[in-house]
Amino acid sequence: MDEAVCGRAAFQVLVLPFRHTEGCLLYALFRRSDGAYWQGVAGGGEAGEAPLQAARREAAEEAGLAGDFEFIELDARATIPVVHVTGEFTWGPDVLVVPEFAFGVRVDSPELNLSGEHTEYGWFAFDAAMKAVQWDSNRTALWELDHRLRRGGPVQPS
Repeated sequence: MDEAVCGRAAFQVLVLPFRHTEGCLLYALFRRSDGAYWQGVAGGGEAGEAPLQAARREAAEEAGLAGDFEFIELDARATIPVVHVTGEFTWGPDVLVVPEFAFGVRVDSPELNLSGEHTEYGWFAFDAAMKAVQWDSNRTALWELDHRLRRGGPVQPS
């Protein structure tokens, strides 16, 4: 079956906004309005989008991060059951899982603009963020991003 069905591409993105404050790294997490759990910005790709394009669009839509922000492509990858993403077998009976691509995005302001997908957001230190998030894929991406940022080496901006 065609990878893009009804304008939706067969992948997800996860975006973790972060900021530096007086020697501390903080990560923005968002409480879902439909599940009351914490996660990074998450969403599906649209037909014709590359994962980075989808990450930029989702960050703008869900957190108000439109413009020229520095995105960091992470190596962290996960697969998600398609029925947890769209509620059905959107791309046919043989597409059972879709990949999730993870990114960090550097922000300077603590102020974010929520979409209707979230009831609130908060800035968390690493340990608190690791405890707060619902999904293992979020923990893996948080760990990688935190390690890259604290190591001080190249972070592979996208």
